[in-house]
Amino acid sequence: MPPPLPRRPDPRVAGVLHLDLDAFFAAVEQRDKPSLRGRPVVVGGTGLRGVVATASYEARRFGIGSAMPTGQARRLCPNAAYLAGRFGAYRIVSEQVMAIARELSPAVEPMSLDEAYVDLALAHEGLTTEDAVEIAKEFRTRVRARTGLTVSVGVGRSKLTAKIASDLRKPDALVVVAPEDEADLLRPLEVSRLPGVGHVTGERLRRSGIRTIGDLAAVEEDELVRMFGKAHGTGLAAFARGFDPRPVVAEREAKSVSAEETFAVDLTDRRDLDERVRRMAERVAARLTTSGLSGRTVTIKVRRYDFSTLNRSRTLAHSTGSAGEIAEHARELLAAVDVADGVRLLGVGVSGLTEFAQIDLLADLLADSDTEDHTEGGEAGADPVDGVAAGGIHPLTSPAPYGPAAPAERDWSPGQDVTHPEHGSGWVQGSGVGRVTVRFEGPHTPPGRILTFRADDPDLAAAPPPVFEPPVLEPAVPDPAPEPSA
Repeated sequence: MPPPLPRRPDPRVAGVLHLDLDAFFAAVEQRDKPSLRGRPVVVGGTGLRGVVATASYEARRFGIGSAMPTGQARRLCPNAAYLAGRFGAYRIVSEQVMAIARELSPAVEPMSLDEAYVDLALAHEGLTTEDAVEIAKEFRTRVRARTGLTVSVGVGRSKLTAKIASDLRKPDALVVVAPEDEADLLRPLEVSRLPGVGHVTGERLRRSGIRTIGDLAAVEEDELVRMFGKAHGTGLAAFARGFDPRPVVAEREAKSVSAEETFAVDLTDRRDLDERVRRMAERVAARLTTSGLSGRTVTIKVRRYDFSTLNRSRTLAHSTGSAGEIAEHARELLAAVDVADGVRLLGVGVSGLTEFAQIDLLADLLADSDTEDHTEGGEAGADPVDGVAAGGIHPLTSPAPYGPAAPAERDWSPGQDVTHPEHGSGWVQGSGVGRVTVRFEGPHTPPGRILTFRADDPDLAAAPPPVFEPPVLEPAVPDPAPEPSA
């Protein structure tokens, strides 16, 4: 059945729901690893030059946040658990949550693995604010029962209000904003809560004495256009007044597929860089194959020693999904870039995506540490306020193939799922100098014991994510029938 056509939200009805799983990646790790529950957990690049993807709420108390360099996070909280991330596990949970959301309405717009909009009014004729409250309560209960995780939910008459509402009382919160209450809710909030108000825009507004959404709403649209240009100024004026006509789009097309690697030391050897390009091209081709896509534009991203970033692209005469062809063009693009002073980060991507084309090479999905795979998605056009297409899957390290590998390929990542014929299932706590330390436990066990093995131990193998089984609730026992009166 085709997805419903997008439609503007009805401004008279609180009919748009925004869901946001709380500290998603870290929460999945704590769920599956009982020894980490209640402890600070940081997921992302584990090397000193990596970047934090998600921090648990315990870690956030130390000042750790998303996009922070891992080296800085380690200085703030050296005793946290630093894990490389398990994309496969997060994807499973995301699919479960999105399936529950689609039972509320056919119009579900995923923004990432842990975030989505739902058009409740499309599926519930005559929806009232009271109805929205009950629907959202039931949704949160079902998500927790199915996944063991908490989700913050906001409901409002637009994407703007629903998103702001879901962020107000995180974690594990529900905020439903009736249309008649929207202005009072938005007015005192900091202007930085609006889409399109980043550091630069926020600073310009603050210098003009505009600190709250109410302050911004009082400024004439012409003045904002003079300050920020037509598109940005008009968008800010509309959002400040609570006007957001963006529809909930049920299907979001992928715009590009890419892979990136951040290096522990700056690289200058072109042969080494060319080999990295080849491996990233294979991973990109594998993801294109899995998604049934191919693309016409090959892109490289080079971040140099001084943090300056270059992007180079080439559009082909035909669509491709071949790892060899992607690597060939990416190498040629890289050859025109000066790398003598060192490369800190390198990425390869394909955009201009179309339906599947014949692919002549399937790639090895083995990922290196501190690497990032991206599938970027968005609406057909960029957001009129911030100029950036919304959506996208958060970059994370891809899991190694399950099962034993040749000793030369053993590269154990912190947090990785493993299995042992004698000790059962567990996860990697750390590795180095030819050893790997494993804690044997799972989502339904007590904290497990720790054992150390040789890194090339043939009995230790990579494993799929553990299965989380929702608790089986005992049926309620009815009260005994009252005794008949004499």
